[in-house]
Amino acid sequence: MDRPRLPLNALRAFEAAARHLNLTRAAVELCVTQAALSHQIRGLEERLGVTLFRRVPRGLVLTDEGVALTPVLTRAFDGMSEVLDRFSRGRFHETVNLGVVSSFATEWLMPRLADFHARHPAVDLRIHANNNRVDIAGEGLDLAIKFGDGSWHGIAAVQLIEAPMTLFSPPAWADRLRSINDLAELPLLRSYRGGEWKQWFEAQGATCPPLRGPVFDTSLAIAEMAARGHGAALLPLPLFDHWTASGRLIRPFAALVKAGAYWLTRPHSTVETPGQGAFREWLAEQAAGHALS
Repeated sequence: MDRPRLPLNALRAFEAAARHLNLTRAAVELCVTQAALSHQIRGLEERLGVTLFRRVPRGLVLTDEGVALTPVLTRAFDGMSEVLDRFSRGRFHETVNLGVVSSFATEWLMPRLADFHARHPAVDLRIHANNNRVDIAGEGLDLAIKFGDGSWHGIAAVQLIEAPMTLFSPPAWADRLRSINDLAELPLLRSYRGGEWKQWFEAQGATCPPLRGPVFDTSLAIAEMAARGHGAALLPLPLFDHWTASGRLIRPFAALVKAGAYWLTRPHSTVETPGQGAFREWLAEQAAGHALS
């Protein structure tokens, strides 16, 4: 059937009646009389040459033809409604679903988001925090900010900031940490990314002591444990350097070890939308202003 000849009013009447299985409720939803609604549905049935409903004492029952037609129309009308709802004050609003490593979201992204919203009010960000294990397509995301080396199969990655690891400890430990050897007698908080402590100690020409205790899946949890005096932590410097300014943590040693970077990622199979492009450009600008010297 040609699009210009689609009986939209009749299709809308049928779809409402099919959802409610009641002509009175469907007529109220569409602000028409029950007689007008019935007339539209009869006209549609005559046009298609089929019966779409059977009347029963308590309302309506869909025929096989009605069952086949209903979900197609419901999806179509829902899709149109969703798009129209995204127009506000003469502007189209684009929704961008973003997955973000929780520590990056809390410590780096959120303090800057007001600037993005002020500059791009037509882009609605929906942020889904995770622990760096994320399936962009499987979770219905448009973009994801991930920590790693930037090499993921089928994924386009744009580097945001380098994230070298450095040691943070509770302020109360200031007098206990005169040298790296002092760490052998103190609890070292562990990340699910194994090998970071070994890498850090080897970079200082030292041997990593045995590691014990719980394993955490976010840097934010490790930082909080360290701030509460439960151990020393290896944390990405760009995310937690402000904790030292506030006095929550200290950096007893300046040594850094390269562990990875934060990247903005999206599937190769997708095409960047205007809203996603605006967010990418804004992120790049913010990251450039936070580059490590």
